[in-house]
Amino acid sequence: MGHWLQRNIIEPGKLPLLLALTSFIVTFVVTRVIVRLIRAGKGPFGNVKAGGLHIHHVVPGVVLTVIGGFGAVASGRHGFGSAVCAVLFGMGAGLVLDEFALILHLDDVYWTEEGRKSVEVVAVTAALVGLVLSGFLPFGVNDLSSEELQNRSGAIATIVANFGFALIALSKGKGRTAIFGAVVPVVAVVGAIRLARPSSPWARRFYGRRPRARARSILRAYHHDRRWAGPRRVLQDWIGGKPDPEPARSLPGRR
Repeated sequence: MGHWLQRNIIEPGKLPLLLALTSFIVTFVVTRVIVRLIRAGKGPFGNVKAGGLHIHHVVPGVVLTVIGGFGAVASGRHGFGSAVCAVLFGMGAGLVLDEFALILHLDDVYWTEEGRKSVEVVAVTAALVGLVLSGFLPFGVNDLSSEELQNRSGAIATIVANFGFALIALSKGKGRTAIFGAVVPVVAVVGAIRLARPSSPWARRFYGRRPRARARSILRAYHHDRRWAGPRRVLQDWIGGKPDPEPARSLPGRR
């Protein structure tokens, strides 16, 4: 294990990335545990307030991210300073992305359905950083040989092609596939080939006069959502906690 760590992590200068990823995941998990305890009224924890103002943990997260980011730029990839800055950056990123939905909606939606976006963003971020740590590079650059890397035209063509596949997958309404496809090109190719989701820009542009393709797209999306909605909800509830029930809406004309 020590030899693997030295050869694959320390020598290539990936130790700060490993520390940042580890602190990112640990900070997110610890934060979720604490806020769930606060929500349940258990333990010694409580919301941080200043003069009646609720201080969300995205605030210290931004501070840690700024300190860690600028410190990492100044300290380089090796040494104790870079390791400390990587940990600070990972902690800050964990706090910030845990409230990604709040930033997106500019509202406190932490315990709502919209708040689930934070859990999804954290999971996707951790997976992407893990892929980069494992040796994957964006747009398939890691698949190029030394001769191909020296040939600029070949390298540029590969990057453009993989980027194009990722864009097609994104236009087909497959955001996660496009994101992971930017790092693992085969994923982008699969997303670009398969049918688009019915509400995607691709479907509106190319399926308008193709009723069979549109019908197949709707049917496939229905089966996919029905198959994975339940397990995804259970996993999100387990990681981030169940959202608050939405208030019942009164019927028109009633109070």
